[in-house]
Amino acid sequence: MARRAAAPAGPLGDDFSFVSPVAKYVLFFFNLLFWVISMVMVAVGVYARLLKHAEAAMACLAVDPAILLIMVGVLTFLITFCGCVGSLRENICLLQVFSVCLTIIFLLQLAAGVLGFVFSDKARGKVSEIINGAIVHYRDDLDLQNLIDFGQKEFSCCGGVSYKDWSQNMYFNCTATNPSHERCSVPFSCCLHDTDQAVINTMCGHGMQARGYLEASAFIHTNGCIDKLVNWTHSNLFLLGGITLGLALPQVRGL
Repeated sequence: MARRAAAPAGPLGDDFSFVSPVAKYVLFFFNLLFWVISMVMVAVGVYARLLKHAEAAMACLAVDPAILLIMVGVLTFLITFCGCVGSLRENICLLQVFSVCLTIIFLLQLAAGVLGFVFSDKARGKVSEIINGAIVHYRDDLDLQNLIDFGQKEFSCCGGVSYKDWSQNMYFNCTATNPSHERCSVPFSCCLHDTDQAVINTMCGHGMQARGYLEASAFIHTNGCIDKLVNWTHSNLFLLGGITLGLALPQVRGL
């Protein structure tokens, strides 16, 4: 007796998907989280930008932390939008854009790390250029001022190469023709602070650039922040490597 032929498979339903629901929704919630974070970054950056004077903001556009925050936030928003909507709707075009963007960012991070290691001298020169630019615009941007003060206090340093780099700032310039009452001074964040001191003396750096290294070292940090930053990087290579790996793994997983 002949066997009955197997019945043909029925048509696939409209809600059928070849994509694993686990992979789909993990990618969706992962991108949704960073999408929300990116919107918060943009909102904070725009709010900080609006609080500044227009002329001061234009003077230090290249070193404005608010602008950097807005740029990173917008870029993250666009990428995570493609990943979020693409995974939810299973849109191949958006998912391809998301994948390509993650690949480019990952390769740029990898290239930056390799170039920074191979061309360490040039990287040091670029860092020095950035720090000197920040010193010039120290009084022009409150966010930048707070960032520099935080760095000098955390690393116990002053200026780029030395405390006399603060003469590049128009307010702290040590020339005789400078009419500023802060002439030859350094910011209070350069000063040696007593742990028992309840009130910070913001005038403690007054006239320190006019003093020699040995005399000034009794009151302020005379070493520059560039050497301190390089030494900190060398002593925390494993920590930086772990942070870099932690940032790279979600990108690889997203790909």
